[in-house]
Amino acid sequence: MAQDDAVIGCTGVLLIGTRGAAGPGEVLVRIRGGTEAFLAWSAEPLPVGATVLVIESRGNRQVDVMEWADPLDALPGDAGDAG
Repeated sequence: MAQDDAVIGCTGVLLIGTRGAAGPGEVLVRIRGGTEAFLAWSAEPLPVGATVLVIESRGNRQVDVMEWADPLDALPGDAGDAG
């Protein structure tokens, strides 16, 4: 199956934790106006519930992921707090 470039750059949540080189987990990715499940591979083990970023498609509904924290979540309170 061909690589699915549309999934690269999408975020998702791990339904089954990854085991690094020992094997994949499963990720639910927000894509194409809904959610789709993919086998998820990562360099390091990641736990169930981790938010991840898809960094590569392996085709056959398999992706490479890395742990992801939205940088906008780290911003201090709203602009309305300044004053």
